[in-house]
Amino acid sequence: MKKHIFKRGGWLFALALSVGSSAMLTSCNDWLDVRPDTEQKEDGQFGTEKGFQTALTGCYIQMASTSAYGMQLSMTSVECLANLWYVHPSSKRYAERDLSNHNYTSDYSKSAMSSIYTALFKTIAQANLIIKNAEENPGVFTEKRIYNIVLGEAYAIRAYCQLDILRLFGQMPQNGSRQVKLPYSETTSIYDMPAYYSFADYAAKLKSDITKAEQLLKDSDPAMQYPFNRTYATNEVYEQHAFLQYRQMRLNYWAVRALHARMSLYVGDKQEAQSVARELINAQLPDGTPVRRLSGQSDYKAGYLACPNECYFSISKYDIQSIAAAYFSDNVERIIGTYTPETHLALTNTMLDELFEGENINSHNRYANLWNPRLKDSSSALWCGFMRYCYDEEKVTNPSVYYQIVPMLRTSEMYLIVMETSTDLAEINQLYRDYMIAHDVANMTEFSSLADVRTWIVNEYRREFYGEGQMFFTYKRLGETTIKWLKTPADENTYIIPLPETEYDPGI
Repeated sequence: MKKHIFKRGGWLFALALSVGSSAMLTSCNDWLDVRPDTEQKEDGQFGTEKGFQTALTGCYIQMASTSAYGMQLSMTSVECLANLWYVHPSSKRYAERDLSNHNYTSDYSKSAMSSIYTALFKTIAQANLIIKNAEENPGVFTEKRIYNIVLGEAYAIRAYCQLDILRLFGQMPQNGSRQVKLPYSETTSIYDMPAYYSFADYAAKLKSDITKAEQLLKDSDPAMQYPFNRTYATNEVYEQHAFLQYRQMRLNYWAVRALHARMSLYVGDKQEAQSVARELINAQLPDGTPVRRLSGQSDYKAGYLACPNECYFSISKYDIQSIAAAYFSDNVERIIGTYTPETHLALTNTMLDELFEGENINSHNRYANLWNPRLKDSSSALWCGFMRYCYDEEKVTNPSVYYQIVPMLRTSEMYLIVMETSTDLAEINQLYRDYMIAHDVANMTEFSSLADVRTWIVNEYRREFYGEGQMFFTYKRLGETTIKWLKTPADENTYIIPLPETEYDPGI
């Protein structure tokens, strides 16, 4: 177990304690490595319910690694693919430089993509171990609902990671000329070669896993009964099952539904994407409480820049502040900071203006809170720093829930999905009004045509999900031939990342 998991609070830490610290200490190195000689280890790991819970926690820990959603798939590599950062010519961030130039043959970009690929498949292999052993040994579980939650989350984790394999390395989802087969792993080792599938068959696999997860979680997940602002169901449940803590940060039932909407939109099933996203926007708990609201207005006011209160699913990342400082400078409270061309990723102030072109920036809470246009380099020239993951450790409370997170699925995305896919302009404008109020924008101009909606949607994905790793996939899904701040046209060679040459190499 890496020591840093225990240095601060956080739901991963709480889960580790909930399943037994001694089990966690002996299991993490074994089970995150996922070696081929695991027959004896499987017997020990999956002989108890707590062992399954520990293994599931291990999946989330792997997802939070810097090679996955803890950095490369959220803040750096995948955002450079979307040309969202200005990478200075003198930068020593060589991988980010080459990915911004869409040079996929350099050793730096190959290494970056290989590390992402390996991290995703390590997580998938871990989830597959849970699925295999749970389905073979259901009697280990003391309660059917705990079995359903563990197995449902494992299926959802596999689908979440496999979807991003498709979005990164797969063919164009619409009207592409290049056909790409990809591995969909149901094996328990990264060294076992999985079967490869066509786009349509791969999409069917994704839908099958997501549907299984939904069916397992629907009647068992405390998130179906209790608000997300409670970290567990009831005192009685907490006393018996600390494992059920922090449902709002894990792949709970509602998060899996949101994943369903994202997946459906990506593979071209707009009707299903719209239906599921609308369901989530309107979803209520038995007491009439909305499952999730747009929280930008209240979250930004409170300083919660990752919008935790509208996340269906987020990843716990205790050291996110240090990563943000290393890549984006220390932007706490929008003070005059230092921009270092050799190490920092930033926006020029012209890029910031272009990002919000046509928007009312006087009241816009993202413009006011996410960006620091007061960074100075050694020549006193001004640059713009990114603040989503920056906070003052001395001034905040409960950082593990509100600051030390990476958003993975949010309510805002569900609103954008319905606005993009609906043909009812009245519905779109109502959703748009609610959406913009959440960003403190008053007197907004409503849409007069569906064509205007589509243009706005592309720009809005860029504004809304900066640092969350969604824009490259949006460009690819829509087949955009123009990527903002990329000087050359985009085509299939831009969007289809070559599969790493080291896949399933025992030397990884």
